[in-house]
Amino acid sequence: MMNFTLRQLRYFDALARLGHFGRAADACAISQPAMSMQIRELEEALGSELFERGARQVRLTQLGEDFAGRVGEILRAVDELEDVARAARDRLTGRLRIGVIPTVAPYLLPAIIGELTRVHPELDIRIRETVTPNLLEELAEGRLDTAIVALPVSEASLTETPLFEETFVLVRPKSDEAKPVPNREALREMRLLLLEEGHCFRDQALSFCAMRSARPRELLDGSSLSTLVQMVGAGIGVTLIPEMAVGVETRSAAVSVARFEGPQPSRTIGMIWRRTSPLAYRLAEIAEIVRRAAAAERAA
Repeated sequence: MMNFTLRQLRYFDALARLGHFGRAADACAISQPAMSMQIRELEEALGSELFERGARQVRLTQLGEDFAGRVGEILRAVDELEDVARAARDRLTGRLRIGVIPTVAPYLLPAIIGELTRVHPELDIRIRETVTPNLLEELAEGRLDTAIVALPVSEASLTETPLFEETFVLVRPKSDEAKPVPNREALREMRLLLLEEGHCFRDQALSFCAMRSARPRELLDGSSLSTLVQMVGAGIGVTLIPEMAVGVETRSAAVSVARFEGPQPSRTIGMIWRRTSPLAYRLAEIAEIVRRAAAAERAA
């Protein structure tokens, strides 16, 4: 009979996903030698190597690839068993893994975490900030319980719950403050600064401007809203940011903020989770808490 542990399977899963002993050890909060030893013991129990070890990274062997799919199923099943037990308790306790897109996280997380901790003090809240495609993948794989994203995501396997609507504002150099606010046609002729590929906010801004593609001279990419606003302050172009970000991102930049006339560009922020999650009804309660915290923060 093969003798290996659930902990070893979690270490294997981390190494298979990250392809690097150091990063996998960090993700599992253990030392790299301990990670290496546990993987070696797992391979010895199986009687075959799971990884091809290189100087800088590791790759799955054929057995490792076959093993990875089954291990993922086992770990998801174990996590769901834990969730079933947690959902049956009177109070929500234990780990809650929340994903958040980068254009929401810096502005609302303090208020959201504060309110969640107040209502459910026994929660162990863990935050993952990344772009929507990564959040959807990690939700599907059971590595997240829920995520705060821009809706809709249109995934049949997920429940979507709207939290609030917010508008986008135009950020332009301080010297342009007295100029008329451009409409979307005029905006298409300006040098528009946007978040890099992968951010849903980029797609929403392009949609408002009715721009399906962009010539290099018209668009420049940034990795964060803060970078975009600072570039505007340097006179490089103009950008759009969500209204919740205005107070944080414009206070130290030589920029002016303007609101568009007519139809306002906007987005819907919501929470999503797997329809099959044993925590589904608890997550609906969490969504109400998040909605309340977000409303209070935006009204402040």
